[in-house]
Amino acid sequence: MSASTPPAAALLVLRDGETFEGEAVGAPAGVSAGEVVFNTVMSGYTEVITDPSYAGQIITFTYPHIGNYGVSSDDFEAARPWCRGVIMRDLARLHSSWRAEGSLEDFLREHNVAAISGIDTRRLTRHIRDAGSMPGAFGVASRADLLAAARAEPGTSGVDLVGQVTTAEPYTCGHGPRRVVAYDLGIKSTILRCLGELATVTVVPAQTPASEALAGRPDGVFFSNGPGDPEMAVATVEAMKEMLGRVPVFGICLGYQLLALALGGSTFKMRFGHHGGNVPIRCNSTGRIEITSQNHNFAVAAGSVPGVAETHVCLNDDTLAGLELPDAEAFGVQYHPEAGPGPHDARHHFARFAEMMDRHRAAA
Repeated sequence: MSASTPPAAALLVLRDGETFEGEAVGAPAGVSAGEVVFNTVMSGYTEVITDPSYAGQIITFTYPHIGNYGVSSDDFEAARPWCRGVIMRDLARLHSSWRAEGSLEDFLREHNVAAISGIDTRRLTRHIRDAGSMPGAFGVASRADLLAAARAEPGTSGVDLVGQVTTAEPYTCGHGPRRVVAYDLGIKSTILRCLGELATVTVVPAQTPASEALAGRPDGVFFSNGPGDPEMAVATVEAMKEMLGRVPVFGICLGYQLLALALGGSTFKMRFGHHGGNVPIRCNSTGRIEITSQNHNFAVAAGSVPGVAETHVCLNDDTLAGLELPDAEAFGVQYHPEAGPGPHDARHHFARFAEMMDRHRAAA
């Protein structure tokens, strides 16, 4: 779209009928449908849009001005976006940054991601907080067609989204002295960079059996972030069960939820989840507060996992945010210590994983 071509009028309609007026931007599309969530970051929109954990979802940015510094491929968390669409208050028509390789709108068009701008994102966010995350649809179609699309959208509960985003074949990255197998459930590039400083990392598909993952005698196994319902990742949970006690295990976000399931715990879908870069977490053993990056719609039920120490809690709503199984050298956190985008308060968890692997290797 050139600067002289006005954007087409568009609507966003939620499953409950709530309707918002805006303008169609990004890739042209008649109807885009998915579960509508909101993210509170003030910068880092490229990282958010390319995070595979948003598969099946439409991202609402609460910060009003999006796209002002353009897009750089150095910020990609995956090779392409997996989200169903983007909702904004105001899309910057001009961008300015020495790092920029192009505009956000050009990026969205290149990757066939539709977006809608001009939305009252304050009203939308308040509605989601009151009513909960729900499917919605947006585009240049009629309100009736958009409402029908929203009501036909299944959301993320009971849907295997990991199978859509995981790697098809194993690959290797990193240069560190240890050996790590990383299960790709929707793994972010920033996580791979953090792990790659510690180890040579073999990234494997989510369905990889434990026997294959352990065949090369890794020093540790990592389970990544990813989209959707943890109870759908049955094969990965079974693989984790076979590994616990045999090799150090570290899980982030979805990987942490799968660790809880492997240990006999339970998960539940949150009202509207945590999506942002400023979420306070308390370490129960030290009382230390960390500001963290988070992106999840499901959580582990506190008290449901037998035999573990509940290590961290989210101060916004007291949801469980970390656990460890000391005897098995296994731990996980609900938040994102790698950030991307967000603060680096919690990056020490990668060093903790390295120490765990070194202990295990010395004892072998």
